[in-house]
Amino acid sequence: MSRDRGPRRLRRLDRSALIAASLTALSLTASGCVVVHGEREVLPGATGAEAAKALRQFTTAYNAADKAYDSSLDADHVTGALSDIDEARLKAGAANHPGGNPTHTPLELSDAKYTIPKKAGWPRWFVADAAGNKGGSARWLIVFTRGGLDEPWQAAYLTLVAPDKVPKFKKDADGWAEPVPVNSAELAVPPGDLSKDYTTYLKSGGKSFAAGPHTDQWRAQRAKNTKRPGLATQYIDKPLNSGDYAPLALRTADGGSLVFFATQHYEKQTAAPNAAVPDPGQDVLALTTGEIKQSLTMEFVSNEVALDPAKSSGDPRVSLLGRIQGLTSAQGS
Repeated sequence: MSRDRGPRRLRRLDRSALIAASLTALSLTASGCVVVHGEREVLPGATGAEAAKALRQFTTAYNAADKAYDSSLDADHVTGALSDIDEARLKAGAANHPGGNPTHTPLELSDAKYTIPKKAGWPRWFVADAAGNKGGSARWLIVFTRGGLDEPWQAAYLTLVAPDKVPKFKKDADGWAEPVPVNSAELAVPPGDLSKDYTTYLKSGGKSFAAGPHTDQWRAQRAKNTKRPGLATQYIDKPLNSGDYAPLALRTADGGSLVFFATQHYEKQTAAPNAAVPDPGQDVLALTTGEIKQSLTMEFVSNEVALDPAKSSGDPRVSLLGRIQGLTSAQGS
């Protein structure tokens, strides 16, 4: 997990562009030595054994960091939106409990299944789908990415999805999945546009997204929040779709796609004259700079997973299957 990024999402160089230009893999054939260019050859992103090892290493590091409230302990195993959410959570925990997490319970993942796309170029990536001892019966969907052979596998997206909502994926005869280009015009929304379209929907509504807790119900709750007496609440939503926040999509068996993407959200609470902003709690205060006199602006990062149907489907609306959001910073004024 790369730390101290602020909006690191826009600062980090796209490692795939740097590595793809120079990386080659060597293989031997019966006729001699052949150079296979990693940036052009269509190859599986990982072996099953490599995927299982990445999940074990992530779980071990995640538990160590959670127990100690020390983000340096899993920094090499998390990136992107998940990194932002995890780092802030650990920072707040350390501020309020310097001796470590008094309620730590190790995360245990079992019954893991791996969906590994076959693709050219970097980054390589795959999806781990596992049962966990937290989150009830929900499946833990974790997307691991890797920018080059000399880099570790890092978890970029983590969402919890009901078991019956995890789709079946299109796979070839060898069991490898098919990635979907971010600019695919075959889907209801190109994966590369989902972050932007979702944040636009949260502001203005529309018919691109199916009803659910992360769409119309969330908009309704926000609208209710803006009507609280003595407190003005404003929302700003921004897309995150480049570098370590780039969307990743897998072809589903029905011709649609499962897409992982990220968004950024701001919530500003301003109290009326002679009133006060409601107490935000210790975890928020631990991430707050400035003094909360009349207003509090909170920044959140979300990672989402969505079913993006084919345009030709009977109901071409995007369904949000899961969303995990975390406070990353706050500013008082």
